[in-house]
Amino acid sequence: MSDDTLAVYSDFVCPFCYLGRAALREYLADADDPPAVEWRLFDLRGYKRDPEGGFRDVDDGKDEDYFAEARENVARLREQYGVEMQSFDDVPEVDSWDAQQAALYVRQAYPGSFDSFYHATMNAYWRDGRDIADSDVLADIAEDVGVSGAEVRDAVTDERLEAELEDHFDRAQRRGISGIPTFVSGDHAARGAVPPAHLERLVEGA
Repeated sequence: MSDDTLAVYSDFVCPFCYLGRAALREYLADADDPPAVEWRLFDLRGYKRDPEGGFRDVDDGKDEDYFAEARENVARLREQYGVEMQSFDDVPEVDSWDAQQAALYVRQAYPGSFDSFYHATMNAYWRDGRDIADSDVLADIAEDVGVSGAEVRDAVTDERLEAELEDHFDRAQRRGISGIPTFVSGDHAARGAVPPAHLERLVEGA
């Protein structure tokens, strides 16, 4: 990553990543010299993934009060940034692994289409409420941005890509990324759906 690149660690199923993207767009639109943005994959729910499928119940301190506050914050930021977005209860609870593995494939095979695929997948989940764990949905998204749907279907079962994706997540954790969205500019970072002014300070003061 070059010194003038803003890296963003994010997961498709993270509502604050979707909202942080809206704040980022506002910052980039007003910036005199906007940085290049590099979207990086992060496994939000990996710590509770069950090897047999689905998710395990994990005592992570996120009780009913936590989720009530999170819903309030999502509603506030959704209105603040004027984004079209489904509520927590209207999107399917899915594992984003296959979507992220598909995104990794697109980055490698169709680098010019990666950003379009990334944003289309996030929109499909939070705006349209689609099941992005479904390979047919991922193939449809791919076709819409000029990527082979058949190749994306194959990509989500590719063991090489699975190992590479696991390595991506491990490296992020070793770098100290523990929550998302995390924005990284130089040696500085900001976590959460921070406002555009905060992103400006992060980038221009880094």
